[in-house]
Amino acid sequence: MNKTTASFFSAVQFFTRIPCPEKWTGGAGNLDRTIRFLPLVGWIVGGVGALAFILSHLLFPISISVLLSMTATILLTGGFHEDGFSDVCDAFGGGWNREHILRIMKDSRIGAYGVLGLILILGIKFLTLASLPASMIPAALFTAHALSRFSPALLTFTHQYARETPDSKSGSVAKKMSLPDLFVAALFAFAPLLLFFDWKTLLALPPLALAHLWLTRYFKRWIGGYTGDCLGTCQQVSEIVCYLSMAALWG
Repeated sequence: MNKTTASFFSAVQFFTRIPCPEKWTGGAGNLDRTIRFLPLVGWIVGGVGALAFILSHLLFPISISVLLSMTATILLTGGFHEDGFSDVCDAFGGGWNREHILRIMKDSRIGAYGVLGLILILGIKFLTLASLPASMIPAALFTAHALSRFSPALLTFTHQYARETPDSKSGSVAKKMSLPDLFVAALFAFAPLLLFFDWKTLLALPPLALAHLWLTRYFKRWIGGYTGDCLGTCQQVSEIVCYLSMAALWG
């Protein structure tokens, strides 16, 4: 199996709970350059969420179907990015300098800021998706999960890792992303816009860019770069911005 295919399956195994045989991944140490496939992993996660909604909506109303689709995506990823978002909420909410923020972020326990952040972000996801026409929700899930994963990939290209030693969660993405790998990530991230093209969908891109710029500037100011939890936060916030934009345009 070639290195590109092995990197893809390594990305699937790292960013989701989908098990991949070692012969597919090239071994536990083959985690370099997996970040370029993060938007493609978003295709898998978004596709599972869309399928869960379609099947659920055969029996249940939109609200229940949306909740079940969200549950399916969280089970598939193990709440990987949500965990990073809650850690960032705790760290930046309770920390007062770089060292304190990084120390809190490394703590596995969740605090009040993390709990409140998860409640709010999951609530926004549910309400915005439930406000969309049922026929648009599968496409919204697929597009948002792919597009939102370009933000963490871009962050690894433009900024430096904030810790001197990578932790176990972010060891595969601590190295600076190359320009060819960024192009691959962008290709997989923006392709769903062509699959479900409508000119209104393009209006979601400026809010996504602004959210990304604000987050990266905030991280740079306080900790001098990013951590694995910051990458998860970028994905979650970008996903929310996608849904909010779609709700504003199509709700």
